[in-house]
Amino acid sequence: MSKKAAEHHKKASEHLTHAARHHGEAAKHYEAGSHETAAHHAHTARGDVIHARKHVEEAVVAHTEKHGKQ
Repeated sequence: MSKKAAEHHKKASEHLTHAARHHGEAAKHYEAGSHETAAHHAHTARGDVIHARKHVEEAVVAHTEKHGKQ
């Protein structure tokens, strides 16, 4: 795997870890009835997932550039 692809996978992992934490916080706040704060965490989690997906796509591009041509 290329160094470039590996870096994108690491970044995707970091974003997904952050997303999981925000989803956990959202759940706690929804259970406590704090819907505005819960929605904030849920929205932030979605942003992290979007960023992770972009890094995954870049990792695929980097892999294809290095290994996809025959």
